Amino acid sequence: MSVRITNAKDFGRVAVLMGGAAAEREVSLRSGKAVLEALLSRGVEAVGLDVGSNPVEPLLQSKYDRVFNIIHGRGGEDGVVQGALEALGIPYTGSGVLASALAMDKLRTKLCWLGAGLQTPKWMLLEQPEDLQRCAEQLGFPLIVKPANEGSSIGMSRAENPEELRKAWELAAQFQCDVFAEVWVTGKEYTAAVLNGQALPLIRLETPNVFYDFDAKYRANTTRYHCPCGLDEATESEYRELAVKACKVLGVQGWGRVDLLVDDANRPWLIEVNTVPGMTDHSLVPMAAKSVGIEFDELVWRILETSLGQV
Repeated sequence: MSVRITNAKDFGRVAVLMGGAAAEREVSLRSGKAVLEALLSRGVEAVGLDVGSNPVEPLLQSKYDRVFNIIHGRGGEDGVVQGALEALGIPYTGSGVLASALAMDKLRTKLCWLGAGLQTPKWMLLEQPEDLQRCAEQLGFPLIVKPANEGSSIGMSRAENPEELRKAWELAAQFQCDVFAEVWVTGKEYTAAVLNGQALPLIRLETPNVFYDFDAKYRANTTRYHCPCGLDEATESEYRELAVKACKVLGVQGWGRVDLLVDDANRPWLIEVNTVPGMTDHSLVPMAAKSVGIEFDELVWRILETSLGQV
Protein backbone atom coordinates (compact mmCIF):
# COMPACT_ATOMS: atom_id res chain seq x y z
CA MET A 1 0.00 0.00 0.00
CA SER A 2 1.50 3.34 -1.07
CA VAL A 3 0.69 6.48 0.91
CA ARG A 4 2.10 9.86 -0.18
CA ILE A 5 2.89 12.45 2.47
CA THR A 6 3.58 16.14 1.80
CA ASN A 7 3.84 17.45 5.38
CA ALA A 8 6.74 16.23 7.51
CA LYS A 9 4.63 16.61 10.66
CA ASP A 10 2.33 13.83 9.44
CA PHE A 11 5.10 11.33 10.14
CA GLY A 12 5.12 12.29 13.80
CA ARG A 13 8.21 11.50 15.87
CA VAL A 14 10.45 9.01 14.07
CA ALA A 15 13.05 6.74 15.64
CA VAL A 16 15.87 5.78 13.28
CA LEU A 17 17.03 2.39 14.55
CA MET A 18 20.65 1.67 13.67
CA GLY A 19 23.64 -0.32 14.85
CA GLY A 20 22.47 -3.58 16.35
CA ALA A 21 24.83 -6.31 17.52
CA ALA A 22 25.40 -8.25 14.28
CA ALA A 23 28.48 -8.39 12.06
CA GLU A 24 27.07 -5.55 9.95
CA ARG A 25 26.88 -3.11 12.87
CA GLU A 26 29.38 -0.58 11.49
CA VAL A 27 27.69 -0.51 8.08
CA SER A 28 24.33 0.02 9.78
CA LEU A 29 25.68 2.97 11.75
CA ARG A 30 26.87 4.60 8.54
CA SER A 31 23.51 3.95 6.87
CA GLY A 32 21.66 5.24 9.91
CA LYS A 33 23.64 8.45 10.08
CA ALA A 34 22.88 9.19 6.42
CA VAL A 35 19.16 8.39 6.85
CA LEU A 36 18.89 10.54 9.97
CA GLU A 37 20.54 13.52 8.29
CA ALA A 38 18.22 13.18 5.29
CA LEU A 39 15.08 13.11 7.43
CA LEU A 40 16.19 16.09 9.50
CA SER A 41 16.95 18.04 6.31
CA ARG A 42 13.34 17.52 5.23
CA GLY A 43 11.93 18.73 8.53
CA VAL A 44 11.03 15.33 9.99
CA GLU A 45 11.24 15.08 13.78
CA ALA A 46 13.71 12.19 13.75
CA VAL A 47 15.86 10.76 16.53
CA GLY A 48 18.77 8.41 15.95
CA LEU A 49 18.91 5.39 18.25
CA ASP A 50 22.12 3.36 18.27
CA VAL A 51 20.87 0.08 19.68
CA GLY A 52 22.81 -2.99 20.70
CA SER A 53 21.34 -6.42 21.20
CA ASN A 54 18.11 -5.05 22.71
CA PRO A 55 16.36 -2.62 20.34
CA VAL A 56 13.23 -2.51 22.52
CA GLU A 57 14.67 -0.76 25.58
CA PRO A 58 15.48 2.57 23.83
CA LEU A 59 11.99 2.63 22.32
CA LEU A 60 10.43 2.40 25.80
CA GLN A 61 12.29 5.45 27.07
CA SER A 62 10.35 7.88 24.88
CA LYS A 63 7.30 7.98 22.62
CA TYR A 64 7.76 7.40 18.90
CA ASP A 65 5.09 7.38 16.22
CA ARG A 66 7.04 5.19 13.81
CA VAL A 67 10.41 3.60 13.18
CA PHE A 68 12.78 3.83 10.24
CA ASN A 69 14.59 0.52 10.62
CA ILE A 70 18.10 0.57 9.19
CA ILE A 71 19.63 -2.23 11.28
CA HIS A 72 21.33 -4.59 8.83
CA GLY A 73 21.72 -8.30 9.42
CA ARG A 74 20.61 -10.46 12.30
CA GLY A 75 18.45 -8.80 14.92
CA GLY A 76 17.30 -6.09 12.54
CA GLU A 77 16.64 -7.74 9.20
CA ASP A 78 15.44 -11.18 10.27
CA GLY A 79 12.04 -10.54 11.82
CA VAL A 80 13.24 -10.04 15.40
CA VAL A 81 12.91 -6.26 15.61
CA GLN A 82 9.84 -6.41 13.37
CA GLY A 83 8.09 -8.70 15.86
CA ALA A 84 9.06 -6.43 18.75
CA LEU A 85 7.73 -3.36 16.96
CA GLU A 86 4.45 -5.08 16.18
CA ALA A 87 4.09 -6.09 19.83
CA LEU A 88 4.67 -2.46 20.78
CA GLY A 89 2.22 -1.25 18.14
CA ILE A 90 4.78 0.97 16.40
CA PRO A 91 4.61 1.15 12.56
CA TYR A 92 7.94 0.62 10.81
CA THR A 93 9.55 0.70 7.41
CA GLY A 94 10.13 -2.37 5.28
CA SER A 95 8.92 -5.95 5.40
CA GLY A 96 7.03 -7.75 8.13
CA VAL A 97 8.10 -10.59 10.37
CA LEU A 98 7.68 -13.50 7.97
CA ALA A 99 9.20 -11.89 4.89
CA SER A 100 12.13 -10.55 6.90
CA ALA A 101 12.86 -13.95 8.41
CA LEU A 102 12.61 -15.74 5.06
CA ALA A 103 14.74 -13.27 3.14
CA MET A 104 17.46 -13.23 5.82
CA ASP A 105 17.79 -17.01 5.52
CA LYS A 106 19.36 -17.62 2.12
CA LEU A 107 18.50 -21.32 2.21
CA ARG A 108 14.79 -20.82 2.90
CA THR A 109 14.74 -18.06 0.29
CA LYS A 110 16.03 -20.51 -2.31
CA LEU A 111 13.43 -23.11 -1.34
CA CYS A 112 10.63 -20.55 -1.72
CA TRP A 113 11.91 -19.51 -5.13
CA LEU A 114 12.16 -23.09 -6.33
CA GLY A 115 8.59 -23.68 -5.20
CA ALA A 116 7.53 -20.72 -7.33
CA GLY A 117 9.47 -21.94 -10.35
CA LEU A 118 12.19 -19.28 -10.14
CA GLN A 119 15.80 -20.17 -10.95
CA THR A 120 18.49 -20.09 -8.27
CA PRO A 121 21.89 -21.82 -8.43
CA LYS A 122 22.19 -25.41 -7.17
CA TRP A 123 23.52 -25.77 -3.67
CA MET A 124 24.29 -28.24 -0.91
CA LEU A 125 24.02 -27.86 2.86
CA LEU A 126 27.33 -28.48 4.64
CA GLU A 127 26.73 -29.84 8.13
CA GLN A 128 29.70 -32.14 8.75
CA PRO A 129 33.12 -32.96 7.22
CA GLU A 130 31.67 -35.89 5.28
CA ASP A 131 29.46 -33.47 3.34
CA LEU A 132 32.48 -31.81 1.75
CA GLN A 133 33.41 -34.77 -0.41
CA ARG A 134 29.82 -35.34 -1.50
CA CYS A 135 29.55 -31.66 -2.35
CA ALA A 136 32.70 -31.75 -4.48
CA GLU A 137 31.46 -34.84 -6.32
CA GLN A 138 27.91 -33.62 -6.93
CA LEU A 139 28.41 -29.90 -7.56
CA GLY A 140 32.00 -29.77 -8.78
CA PHE A 141 34.19 -26.66 -8.71
CA PRO A 142 34.35 -23.73 -8.44
CA LEU A 143 31.91 -23.13 -5.59
CA ILE A 144 31.02 -20.26 -3.34
CA VAL A 145 30.46 -21.06 0.34
CA LYS A 146 28.11 -18.94 2.41
CA PRO A 147 26.76 -18.65 5.95
CA ALA A 148 23.00 -18.70 5.41
CA ASN A 149 22.13 -15.86 7.78
CA GLU A 150 24.77 -13.20 7.18
CA GLY A 151 24.70 -10.23 4.83
CA SER A 152 27.23 -7.95 3.11
CA SER A 153 29.07 -11.07 1.85
CA ILE A 154 30.41 -11.63 5.37
CA GLY A 155 31.89 -15.11 5.80
CA MET A 156 31.67 -15.93 2.08
CA SER A 157 34.56 -17.34 0.03
CA ARG A 158 35.22 -19.09 -3.26
CA ALA A 159 36.57 -22.63 -3.38
CA GLU A 160 38.32 -24.15 -6.38
CA ASN A 161 39.44 -27.43 -4.84
CA PRO A 162 38.72 -29.70 -1.85
CA GLU A 163 41.23 -27.97 0.44
CA GLU A 164 39.78 -24.53 -0.28
CA LEU A 165 36.29 -25.96 0.25
CA ARG A 166 37.25 -27.15 3.72
CA LYS A 167 38.75 -23.78 4.63
CA ALA A 168 35.71 -21.95 3.28
CA TRP A 169 33.39 -24.19 5.29
CA GLU A 170 35.39 -23.63 8.48
CA LEU A 171 35.28 -19.86 7.94
CA ALA A 172 31.53 -19.74 7.29
CA ALA A 173 30.81 -22.06 10.23
CA GLN A 174 32.19 -19.43 12.61
CA PHE A 175 29.00 -17.43 12.15
CA GLN A 176 26.86 -20.01 13.96
CA CYS A 177 24.22 -20.64 11.33
CA ASP A 178 23.63 -23.05 8.46
CA VAL A 179 26.42 -23.15 5.87
CA PHE A 180 25.96 -24.10 2.23
CA ALA A 181 28.00 -24.35 -0.94
CA GLU A 182 26.54 -22.96 -4.14
CA VAL A 183 27.53 -23.54 -7.75
CA TRP A 184 29.65 -20.66 -9.01
CA VAL A 185 27.87 -18.80 -11.81
CA THR A 186 30.24 -17.34 -14.38
CA GLY A 187 28.76 -14.23 -15.93
CA LYS A 188 27.64 -10.74 -14.97
CA GLU A 189 26.26 -9.54 -11.66
CA TYR A 190 23.27 -7.22 -11.36
CA THR A 191 21.23 -5.77 -8.57
CA ALA A 192 17.66 -4.46 -8.65
CA ALA A 193 16.34 -2.02 -6.08
CA VAL A 194 12.61 -2.43 -5.47
CA LEU A 195 10.57 0.44 -4.05
CA ASN A 196 6.85 0.08 -3.38
CA GLY A 197 6.55 -2.90 -5.70
CA GLN A 198 8.41 -1.27 -8.60
CA ALA A 199 11.94 -2.16 -9.67
CA LEU A 200 14.32 0.71 -10.31
CA PRO A 201 16.90 0.56 -13.14
CA LEU A 202 19.36 -2.28 -12.78
CA ILE A 203 22.97 -1.73 -11.78
CA ARG A 204 25.70 -3.95 -13.19
CA LEU A 205 28.55 -4.55 -10.76
CA GLU A 206 32.14 -4.99 -11.83
CA THR A 207 35.02 -5.66 -9.43
CA PRO A 208 38.61 -6.89 -9.80
CA ASN A 209 38.09 -8.88 -6.59
CA VAL A 210 37.26 -12.59 -6.78
CA PHE A 211 33.62 -11.61 -6.20
CA TYR A 212 31.59 -8.67 -4.92
CA ASP A 213 32.76 -9.13 -1.33
CA PHE A 214 32.68 -6.88 1.75
CA ASP A 215 35.77 -5.00 0.62
CA ALA A 216 34.34 -4.38 -2.85
CA LYS A 217 31.07 -3.19 -1.34
CA TYR A 218 32.30 -0.81 1.33
CA ARG A 219 36.02 -0.06 1.04
CA ALA A 220 37.44 -0.42 -2.45
CA ASN A 221 37.58 2.35 -4.99
CA THR A 222 38.07 -0.17 -7.80
CA THR A 223 34.46 -1.37 -7.93
CA ARG A 224 32.61 -0.08 -10.98
CA TYR A 225 28.87 0.50 -11.07
CA HIS A 226 27.13 0.60 -14.45
CA CYS A 227 23.75 2.33 -14.57
CA PRO A 228 22.47 2.17 -17.29
CA CYS A 229 23.49 -1.45 -16.94
CA GLY A 230 24.10 -2.09 -20.66
CA LEU A 231 21.19 -4.47 -21.27
CA ASP A 232 18.67 -3.85 -24.03
CA GLU A 233 15.35 -2.42 -22.89
CA ALA A 234 13.38 -5.67 -23.23
CA THR A 235 15.90 -7.76 -21.30
CA GLU A 236 16.27 -5.23 -18.51
CA SER A 237 12.48 -5.04 -18.22
CA GLU A 238 12.37 -8.83 -17.95
CA TYR A 239 14.95 -8.88 -15.16
CA ARG A 240 13.22 -6.05 -13.31
CA GLU A 241 9.95 -8.00 -13.41
CA LEU A 242 11.83 -11.05 -12.14
CA ALA A 243 13.13 -9.03 -9.18
CA VAL A 244 9.62 -7.87 -8.32
CA LYS A 245 8.34 -11.43 -8.50
CA ALA A 246 11.23 -12.68 -6.35
CA CYS A 247 10.15 -10.19 -3.68
CA LYS A 248 6.46 -11.06 -3.94
CA VAL A 249 7.16 -14.77 -3.47
CA LEU A 250 8.76 -13.98 -0.10
CA GLY A 251 6.21 -11.34 0.86
CA VAL A 252 8.75 -8.49 0.82
CA GLN A 253 7.11 -5.08 1.20
CA GLY A 254 8.11 -1.44 1.16
CA TRP A 255 11.60 -1.66 -0.24
CA GLY A 256 14.41 -4.10 -0.83
CA ARG A 257 17.18 -5.12 -3.17
CA VAL A 258 17.43 -8.27 -5.27
CA ASP A 259 20.81 -9.62 -6.38
CA LEU A 260 21.04 -11.80 -9.47
CA LEU A 261 23.67 -13.28 -11.76
CA VAL A 262 23.33 -13.72 -15.52
CA ASP A 263 25.45 -16.56 -16.89
CA ASP A 264 27.26 -16.72 -20.21
CA ALA A 265 24.15 -18.27 -21.80
CA ASN A 266 22.13 -15.19 -20.71
CA ARG A 267 20.14 -17.10 -18.09
CA PRO A 268 19.31 -15.12 -14.92
CA TRP A 269 19.88 -16.76 -11.53
CA LEU A 270 18.42 -15.27 -8.36
CA ILE A 271 20.90 -15.04 -5.48
CA GLU A 272 19.30 -13.24 -2.54
CA VAL A 273 17.03 -10.44 -1.32
CA ASN A 274 18.05 -7.75 1.14
CA THR A 275 15.07 -6.30 3.04
CA VAL A 276 17.14 -3.58 4.78
CA PRO A 277 19.69 -2.63 2.13
CA GLY A 278 22.64 -0.36 2.77
CA MET A 279 22.20 3.40 2.59
CA THR A 280 25.85 4.45 2.69
CA ASP A 281 27.81 6.45 0.10
CA HIS A 282 28.75 3.13 -1.54
CA SER A 283 25.23 1.69 -1.48
CA LEU A 284 23.25 0.54 -4.49
CA VAL A 285 19.65 1.52 -3.76
CA PRO A 286 20.48 5.26 -3.60
CA MET A 287 22.50 4.86 -6.78
CA ALA A 288 19.59 3.27 -8.66
CA ALA A 289 17.16 5.87 -7.33
CA LYS A 290 19.40 8.75 -8.40
CA SER A 291 19.46 7.36 -11.95
CA VAL A 292 15.74 8.18 -12.24
CA GLY A 293 15.98 11.55 -10.51
CA ILE A 294 15.22 10.47 -6.95
CA GLU A 295 17.79 12.18 -4.72
CA PHE A 296 18.83 10.61 -1.42
CA ASP A 297 16.61 12.68 0.86
CA GLU A 298 13.59 12.01 -1.37
CA LEU A 299 14.38 8.28 -1.38
CA VAL A 300 14.53 8.23 2.42
CA TRP A 301 11.22 10.11 2.55
CA ARG A 302 9.56 7.58 0.24
CA ILE A 303 10.87 4.65 2.28
CA LEU A 304 9.49 6.25 5.43
CA GLU A 305 6.14 6.62 3.66
CA THR A 306 5.96 2.81 3.43
CA SER A 307 5.41 2.72 7.20
CA LEU A 308 2.13 4.61 6.74
CA GLY A 309 0.50 1.56 5.15
CA GLN A 310 0.62 -0.16 8.54
CA VAL A 311 -1.40 2.47 10.38
